[in-house]
Amino acid sequence: METQQQDTAPILKAAWTKFGQLDAAAGKRSKLHENLRRWIAIFGVLSTFLAIVTSIYPDNFPAVGGFILKLLLIISPITASALAAYVSEFFRSGDWLITRAAAEEILKEVYKYRTILQKSPTRRAWLEKRLNQIHRSVYRGMNGELVMDAYKGELPPASRFNRKDPNADHGFHDLTGEEYFIHRLQDQLNWHVKKVNQKQAERMRLKILILLSGAAGAFLAALGAAFEGGINLWVALTASLTTTFIGWQELRGLDLVVRNYSKVIMELSILSDHWLNLEQEERTQSEFFKMVENTEDILWSRNVEYIKAMQEALKESSLDEEAELVNRVIQEQRDSDQRFRKSLQDAIVNEASATLEEVDQALSEEINEVVGSLAEEAASDVVQAELAAMKDAVRETLENVAERMGLSNALAALKDEFDGVEISGNTPPSVLNNLISRYPKTTNAKG
Repeated sequence: METQQQDTAPILKAAWTKFGQLDAAAGKRSKLHENLRRWIAIFGVLSTFLAIVTSIYPDNFPAVGGFILKLLLIISPITASALAAYVSEFFRSGDWLITRAAAEEILKEVYKYRTILQKSPTRRAWLEKRLNQIHRSVYRGMNGELVMDAYKGELPPASRFNRKDPNADHGFHDLTGEEYFIHRLQDQLNWHVKKVNQKQAERMRLKILILLSGAAGAFLAALGAAFEGGINLWVALTASLTTTFIGWQELRGLDLVVRNYSKVIMELSILSDHWLNLEQEERTQSEFFKMVENTEDILWSRNVEYIKAMQEALKESSLDEEAELVNRVIQEQRDSDQRFRKSLQDAIVNEASATLEEVDQALSEEINEVVGSLAEEAASDVVQAELAAMKDAVRETLENVAERMGLSNALAALKDEFDGVEISGNTPPSVLNNLISRYPKTTNAKG
């Protein structure tokens, strides 16, 4: 049956697996980024608080308490700056937004596969092509670094689908119009209604905190002007709190998110009302497909707007100032290391140059000494006599060689001349006498 084939469709399992991996990666990175930013804000305010407490710490209190406060005052800004430098280095690109966008796009294509394309013979090839395109876009968006854990959970992911509910979407069968309306359109409408209320409540809390900290600062400033003491110092703490709350609000992008979610709720409500207003016979395939197209377009537009809002929030909430302390220390360490390396190289080169100069001088002196010794020995009577004897021996040897070479040549010529003459008892005396007279003489002693 077609349903059985759908339940085991490998490409649909691959799509859900890829969605689960990207969704988990986005959630993990987003939560980690939020927690780190929260701690940066806490340590920033804590630094101001400790600076105030340290400055007003009574002299008659235990000295160990003052020491601990001063130690914490040093640790707090360093910790905040270190965390800010870490976030700036590893979270600057907002890679979790890329994986979030990719996960939502896969979800959109999966629902199209299960609805509009359910009768298409090429839908498996189409979904495979779309998965490849999305995967490549993630690769490019993350600068060629796909560092994510493999997904090993349930399919479809339990974070999005309640498989224990018998009426829930199990993720693999083709959907009818009613099923799509319940599992996708209505589900997303309810989710956005819940989220927009949560975001609005968070926005209101932050606005109230901003107003309260501002009012507290004004009150403390006025109180400090009326009374003497260290009250004015606490104005710095309220200013730090106000700045932190405003920065957190900008980071969360709550204003844009509330407006974006509100628009989605409006559009999905219109689609929901239209579908519910249709009679059973009016809920045709055309109406079904139109509902799917409109719903997926609305949700995808919401996702794009959300990604843009979060990217803008990341740009505006730069951590350069918070990370300045650690960055300056790191730069100083690098400069110091470069200076050390340069001084080390200079010392090695200078030492090598000095050593080479000493070696050159020593070799020069040794050579001069050897040459002088040779000159003295060459000028002595013994060496001169030996050299004269060697000269006579060489000359005598050359003369003998020349003589031998001449004798050899003469014998060769004589041989050629008398080659046809037979030497025997019948040889005429005149021929023998001529041969003997032509035979070359030698100076070597006979015998």
